Amino acid sequence: MSDIQTTRAARKIVIDPVTRVEGHGKVTIKLNEAGDVEQARFHIVEFRGFERFIQGRMYWEVPVIVQRLCGICPVSHHLCAAKAMDVVAGVDEVTPTADKMRRLMHHGQILQSNAVNVFHLASPDLLLGFDAPVATRNIVGVIEAFPEVGKWAIFIRKFGQQVIEATGGRRIHPRLCIPGGVNQNLSVDHRDSLLKDIDQVIKWCEAALELHKSFVASHRDLYATFASFPSSYMSLVGPDGGMDLYDGTLKAITADGKPIFEGVHADHYRDVIIEEVRSWSYMKFPHIRSLGRDDGWYRVGPLAELNCCAFIGTPIAQTARQEFMTLGAGGLVHATLAYHWARIVNMIHCAEIIRELLHDDDLQGTDLVLTGDRRPEGMALIEAPRGTLLHHYTVDEHDQVTGANLIVSTTNNNEAMNRSVTKVAIDYLTGKEITEALLNHVEVAIRAYDPCLSCATHALGDMPLIVTLEDADGAVIATRVKQ
Repeated sequence: MSDIQTTRAARKIVIDPVTRVEGHGKVTIKLNEAGDVEQARFHIVEFRGFERFIQGRMYWEVPVIVQRLCGICPVSHHLCAAKAMDVVAGVDEVTPTADKMRRLMHHGQILQSNAVNVFHLASPDLLLGFDAPVATRNIVGVIEAFPEVGKWAIFIRKFGQQVIEATGGRRIHPRLCIPGGVNQNLSVDHRDSLLKDIDQVIKWCEAALELHKSFVASHRDLYATFASFPSSYMSLVGPDGGMDLYDGTLKAITADGKPIFEGVHADHYRDVIIEEVRSWSYMKFPHIRSLGRDDGWYRVGPLAELNCCAFIGTPIAQTARQEFMTLGAGGLVHATLAYHWARIVNMIHCAEIIRELLHDDDLQGTDLVLTGDRRPEGMALIEAPRGTLLHHYTVDEHDQVTGANLIVSTTNNNEAMNRSVTKVAIDYLTGKEITEALLNHVEVAIRAYDPCLSCATHALGDMPLIVTLEDADGAVIATRVKQ
């Protein structure tokens, strides 16, 4: 619902809630008397607090508990927490069976989660139009106009969920990982069941990419400029510079592709990233330490992954990436709507990885878990569906968690999302009669990042409750603060 609140001096537009995203957020836009946008902000208004109430739990419980942050991307938290607790358990490298079981689950998660965004959340805008009637601008309207998209939406996501279920016992909140390894291998029956469908899934992903490219071809100017700007990017890359969504080291590049840092392991993340809290959102604002708060913001996620990696190690996705990079005319791709193209390339890559892994006999191995000398701290990185995810835990001599810090993908994109909201507000709302269709443009910009707001609502330091009472002219009558 959008509410336009009017005072004598200006207008304040509130989009609350932002729709077709996971979690609760709102946008506020302030316009002056001339109708010019003076301020636009994307607020995260819910608070979860997992970093606090995970404290006191036994460290081996964490991979199962922390995934309750979210029902959309629980697998990413399950795996990242497990990788951090491997370190606590004194295990630097899990067995081949454990590693490949985790990778199989991980790529199934990215496949199904990206399918939700591409088909269910974003396609109504891209295929039906930003200003299509709200009654039809949804997945039902898409299915009526593009029946094949409905098939892809159901069956690609279903396949990804089946991968998660086959590896972790259930499709949501699985139980595969334990510190130092996994608790089961992949049965032959599950392997064969997945193998019979994987080739079709890859073909559907390729067809989805062709449909998206047809949208780009007919909306070139919009695609290049909408909510877009040059930015720095950050993602994991493998030791050879190739895409690795499960493991690797941090790499950050400037808007013209020059390295800011690379080869950074999880236990050195604080050397390169610092977090900031602002009074008007429960989501933190990370930035690159060496560049400072004004210039150090960056973007993560599928767009960053394709910009940061030197290549993709699966053939169909690599060919798709090469075509994608031509959008940058020899440089990086900065178009915000290109997140969707990059997301489909990642879906193809994940499906190809799944096919490779299903032919690997290590998945039926029986060497599942290792142990080592206990350590007091563990940090880990992974590329979640929405981008770089970090988990950091400290554990005491009684095996209880004493501290936790999570920097999730959506948090990394916080500043960029706010800048996209501001750009769209200035480009489309300034001097215009405000309509629902124009306000949807703001939401389209946010959906490009596929934010998971439930995962991202964590605060560092004190976050007091502040209630401000204003009169009709916006003058503050009273303020109350509760710490």
